[in-house]
Amino acid sequence: MTVRPLLLFLLAIAPAVAPAAPAAKPGAPQTRGLYLQLIGQARSDGRPRAALAYLDDFDKRFPGDVGAQVLRVNSLLDLGQVDEAERIVAGLAKVQGNATVDAVRGHALAARGHWREASERYQAAVVASPADPLLRNALGYAQLRAGWGDSAIEQLRGACDLAPGETVIRNNLLLAYAVTGRKRELSAGVRKVGNRKAQAELLRTITTEAKRLATETAQPGKEDGR
Repeated sequence: MTVRPLLLFLLAIAPAVAPAAPAAKPGAPQTRGLYLQLIGQARSDGRPRAALAYLDDFDKRFPGDVGAQVLRVNSLLDLGQVDEAERIVAGLAKVQGNATVDAVRGHALAARGHWREASERYQAAVVASPADPLLRNALGYAQLRAGWGDSAIEQLRGACDLAPGETVIRNNLLLAYAVTGRKRELSAGVRKVGNRKAQAELLRTITTEAKRLATETAQPGKEDGR
């Protein structure tokens, strides 16, 4: 994490300049891996259109690659092209027990606001890769949006234990505390962050987002994206 691309708290992307993609040689596994890494870096750098261009070239050299299809879905979701992303996800139906594929299925569902179904896909991803903190983060956030606050907090605590320095996960946990009215835990968590000015800014951001989610959920037809 739609995503309002999976929202402020689910994904954090810092813009930068993406490296140029190499001229890959067909059949060289190390080149394939490097190419996928650079495509992923382009997306992480906030350049999904560049990632898609590299993927078009990659697909000519390595057709049918599952990792490339996952990257394409994520890049399309970054651009809000949900219909096309769903088409590719449908083509991955036969791939089972793959954490990244289950995660991208969850991303596509989240892009539609179908948080309960997204939670199921993220849960499958966590089962396949239980030590991945970002998968647990995605699961926790989806559960929070689905209205399962206690489960969300447990997943987000687990994600924080796995990646204690990950700001996005920490913010999601604080958001879960705010949404579920756990003021003591929220205050304690905020106090661990920087100086008083930083704490005040973080608390204001978390509180504002919690109110937005509450308002969105309360609107007719907004429950679970329906």
